[in-house]
Amino acid sequence: MSVSRVSSRVPVTRRGVMHGLLVSAAAAVLAPVVAASWPPHRRSSDDLSFDEVYHGRHILGARTGAGGRAAVGGGEWQVTVDGRPLHLMRRADGSYLSMVDHYQSYPTALAAARAAVDELGPSEQLRGVEAEGSGHHGVHA
Repeated sequence: MSVSRVSSRVPVTRRGVMHGLLVSAAAAVLAPVVAASWPPHRRSSDDLSFDEVYHGRHILGARTGAGGRAAVGGGEWQVTVDGRPLHLMRRADGSYLSMVDHYQSYPTALAAARAAVDELGPSEQLRGVEAEGSGHHGVHA
C-alpha cells in the first residue's frame, strides 16, 4: 500500500464504533413509531362500497355523504338486500348493528349485512314498516 492511501484512512476507535451502534439502535427503535404516526395511504376496507351475492341474496352497499368516520361527521351506509333497505347503525366503538339483529355488533358494514342475510334465511325478506301501516320507523325482519 502506498503512504498516501494509508494516511487518508481514519483510525477506527471504540468511541466511533459505539457511536455507530448507538445511532443504529436508536433508528431501529424509532422507525416503527415514526411509521405508525404517518396517515395510511390507502382506504380501509370499511370505506369501500360492496356489491355481492351472498347465500343467494344480492347485497349492495355504498357510503353516503362525507367519506370520513361517523364519529367525526362522516357519511352513513346505504345498504340493500335484494333491493330492500337494510338500516345500519354505527356504534361508538366503530362497529355496526343492523335492524335485523341489533344485539350483535360487526366490525364492518359488509359483515353486518351478511349477518342480516344469515338471520333472515333463504325465504324471509326485509319489509318496510310503511307497507304494514304501523307507527314505527325502520326496517324489520
